[in-house]
Amino acid sequence: MSTSTATAVACPNIAFIKYWGNRDQALRLPENGSISMNLAELETRTRVTFDTTFPLDMFDLNGKRQSGPALDRVIKHLNLLRGLRGISTHAHIFSENNFPTGAGIASSASGFAALTLATVSALGLEISEVDLSRLARRGSGSACRSIPAGFTEWQKGINDLDSFAFSLAAPDYWNLADCIAVIEEEEKKTSSTEGHALASTSPLQAARVADSIRRLEICRNAIQKRDFDALAAIIELDSNMLHAVMMTSRPALYYWEPASLNLIKAVQSWRKTGLGVACTLDAGPNVHVIFEASDTEKITQRIKTFPGVRDVILCHTGDKTHLL
Repeated sequence: MSTSTATAVACPNIAFIKYWGNRDQALRLPENGSISMNLAELETRTRVTFDTTFPLDMFDLNGKRQSGPALDRVIKHLNLLRGLRGISTHAHIFSENNFPTGAGIASSASGFAALTLATVSALGLEISEVDLSRLARRGSGSACRSIPAGFTEWQKGINDLDSFAFSLAAPDYWNLADCIAVIEEEEKKTSSTEGHALASTSPLQAARVADSIRRLEICRNAIQKRDFDALAAIIELDSNMLHAVMMTSRPALYYWEPASLNLIKAVQSWRKTGLGVACTLDAGPNVHVIFEASDTEKITQRIKTFPGVRDVILCHTGDKTHLL
């Protein structure tokens, strides 16, 4: 193999039942299962080129050459994938996001999903969706959920072989939308990877994990029955439990900004007036407002004019990671 290249596109996802904390940090085996929805209008596009003339690995993200921890993390994943072919050929990775990077909108999920598929394709390997999900998980846990289509569930599993994500429902099964209220676009100071390592320092983490099977079942059933009220209640509870763990970790992690909390309270008040709307936050200040797409205009207008919201990003349910 003198030179070979492939390009893949992946969507980030918004977790309804959150992943936080690993029982095996190296393999990124989660403490609990999780459920998410891929976000169609957002994407990471990644081209991987292997060439025997490259003297080293290179990683360009959004037009900027990367170094330090960002490069090291990508090279570590490349080494895992190169090992499948038993080669050491260097690669150039060119990756672009059409949404803010590192701001709690799951850029690492789409990034490592796209990187995994593009790399194995450039290596000339044909791999099942299950194994792609497993491999993507090694780069970023939530990346495994961006591999399949639509609404996806990541089963906790007992080892590396059975911890992967699968599709619960196709993108067109339930016409949900996610209006992301962008409170901050800057990259967060504490990455999700660092946060996962702190989860066990919270006295609330064990209770969150112990209750996860119940929350997963409620969320799964809500999706299957298209029961928005049940979905709203469980995703808000799960989000609050996640952030309670973060706020009680050592050191404490405070991802919410004042505008985040104000919007959370506003969404709950809108729902009391009969509007079908709910919210959830990943590891960042930006609020994902979830609703049935038929209510798009009235809800997005409220969010656009909400104090402290810098921008809004409207998304619908996204497809699986795929090659261009």
